[in-house]
Amino acid sequence: MTRPTEHRNDTRVRAFEDPLQLFPRILTKLYSIWISQTYPFASVGGHISVHYTCELRRSIAHRVSLGQNLLIAKDAWINVSTPLEEAGEPVISIEDNCCIGRRCQISALNQIHLEPEVILSPSVLIMDHSHAYEDVTLPVAAQGVTEGGKITIGQGCWIGHHAAIICDKGELRLGRNCVVAANSVVTRSFPPYSVISGNPARVVKQFDPAKKVWVLGSSGPGQSQPAKPQNAVIVAQRN
Repeated sequence: MTRPTEHRNDTRVRAFEDPLQLFPRILTKLYSIWISQTYPFASVGGHISVHYTCELRRSIAHRVSLGQNLLIAKDAWINVSTPLEEAGEPVISIEDNCCIGRRCQISALNQIHLEPEVILSPSVLIMDHSHAYEDVTLPVAAQGVTEGGKITIGQGCWIGHHAAIICDKGELRLGRNCVVAANSVVTRSFPPYSVISGNPARVVKQFDPAKKVWVLGSSGPGQSQPAKPQNAVIVAQRN
């Protein structure tokens, strides 16, 4: 049996097994304080943690709104494609208690809105526009971007590793507590409490509020069957 004193000593050893790990944590803390107090965000809450490697330029901050208790992890990219001289409402809004994983990319032309408590696993891509390509006489790089749409990720959603959410026109909304499986490509809206997977993404499991059970496929009349516990469809990670 491990004695209490031995457990405390073991905890101290694990906490300080590599003192150099303290330096990036200190840098991230200082960077988070710096940008929250000096960047001209449309609004910014308290207790935000933005990794010092995150690409979030001062010149776009006036079109970005950040809530409180946010985590934006290493190598994330927050980008605004709207002309920077334009004033107006925030183009990117990330509300309270959201977690933006490593290497995530959020690029907005019109509006990307993350409601509270959204989790983005590593390497998630969210874009409300795309590259134009229709003119075959020009390289794609010379054709600019589409007019784009609007994206809303509902409260409590979990977006799996390497998923892509893209809307180049209209409006795309994920309802409350949706789960997007790893490597999925989402290009249209889905209702609340849906488990979404595939390329293109589709509903593989959904909560039926009338029956108060999870069902396979859509919960619409005649389109569902009870979900079996052994059918695991989610492959996602937060870290």
